[in-house]
Amino acid sequence: MSAVIEIDRRLCIYCNSCTGVCPVLANTLREVVVQHDPQKCIDCGACVKACPMGAIKLRKGKKSV
Repeated sequence: MSAVIEIDRRLCIYCNSCTGVCPVLANTLREVVVQHDPQKCIDCGACVKACPMGAIKLRKGKKSV
């Protein structure tokens, strides 16, 4: 069982904090939406810790393939 990153779009302020800390570039900011690529994500939780708004959660579950 791995983890799944969830981004609460209502809390996200598009500050780019999560994209700068991701070691595998799984998060990108496109226009005003943070895009998360679960295929690249290694579940390190760096983006969760970097988010000043608490908009990113790491929950246990299966990644979609």
